[in-house]
Amino acid sequence: MKEPVPNIPLVASGAPQRVGSPASSAQFPLPGWPLFRLGFRPFYLGAAAFALFAIPYWIAGLLGLVALPPTMPPLLWHAHEMLYGFAVAVIVGFLLTAGKAWTGLATPRGATLAALAGLWLAARLAAAWAPYAVYALLDLALLPWVALVLIRVLLKAGNRRNLPLGAILLLLATANLSFHAAVLGWLNIDPLRALHAGLALVVMIECVIAGRVIPAFTMSALPGRQLKVPVWLERSTLAATALSLAAWVLLPAHPVTAAGFVAVALLHAARWWRWQPWCTRARPILWVLHAAYAWLPVGFLLLAWAQLGGVAASAGIHALAVGATAGLIVGMVTRTARGHTGRLLKVSRLEVAAYLLVAGAAVARVLLPLVAPEHTADWLVLAAAAWATAFALYLWVFTPWLLSSRLDGKDG
Repeated sequence: MKEPVPNIPLVASGAPQRVGSPASSAQFPLPGWPLFRLGFRPFYLGAAAFALFAIPYWIAGLLGLVALPPTMPPLLWHAHEMLYGFAVAVIVGFLLTAGKAWTGLATPRGATLAALAGLWLAARLAAAWAPYAVYALLDLALLPWVALVLIRVLLKAGNRRNLPLGAILLLLATANLSFHAAVLGWLNIDPLRALHAGLALVVMIECVIAGRVIPAFTMSALPGRQLKVPVWLERSTLAATALSLAAWVLLPAHPVTAAGFVAVALLHAARWWRWQPWCTRARPILWVLHAAYAWLPVGFLLLAWAQLGGVAASAGIHALAVGATAGLIVGMVTRTARGHTGRLLKVSRLEVAAYLLVAGAAVARVLLPLVAPEHTADWLVLAAAAWATAFALYLWVFTPWLLSSRLDGKDG
């Protein structure tokens, strides 16, 4: 029997309150700098700042305007850093925050959280200026640490439902280790294959979390509406996605893998349709998540086409990485940051603009090159500009909030 939705408190515990309510002022000053009170604060801030910098820098490097980091081939730097610099930072911030909500137990804060964030930042800087071995060691340290923290609090609270997320973090760490070993020549595999494994694991995290939060958030915002997805569809979707992504990573291109991706695309489309996305069109904080999820079937269809040689694999990869991953990220880092800073879950025009810009970046990076490949360089510049503007808007709105205490005076 399917578990009830209320078992998944992934945003702020308790509804955000207005300043001046009885809970809006703490009896005693809260300890420590607000930035390091809960995991979402430094990691969301760092991820957005890195996103703002990394993509324009990458495009400028491709155009010969700047020198890209010499520590590894430019394509590997770009792919690795967008996965383990940008996406992983958001995942870490989200899970450290959600872990506290799921269990009621403390997750790293203060000096420990600052050390985690500092480790992430040190790895990003080392990618450009340190010897490769130093960069690899710094980069490899974060995920196992976070995975062990998450697994410990989940086991202590008896929350076995979310333990697979800890296991996926360890698998992500293993894929990262394989990447660095391949770049150093210690492992005889293509480093890109290790990065594909990392992307596949990030997509699996999205499939699990989105399957919980999107229908839950939608039902919460639209009282009386029931969004029921059959258990067989949920399990089939996750299992088929895992199998098809594993075949993509581990096996040569094959029509069977293509057929698997087509089936996965249809399953995700059916799952998404049962969440009734058309009902969210007046609520940007909801439709951004539905719109981002819709990129999953698009990405899987493009990967199926790539298996048959009809299109470059990068089209499907960027549909998953920009359309789905970045789309879900921009939706979640606005919603959860609002909730956990004690603000109303109603986004401003600047946040809506950020949603539209990320969606536009996905269209420019994935679809326009398929329609007019002769203008690919122009589309890449357009995508980078839209992407950078979106995260600049996020930083403009949220940096003051992430650096200050909650409006309601609560800890976190």
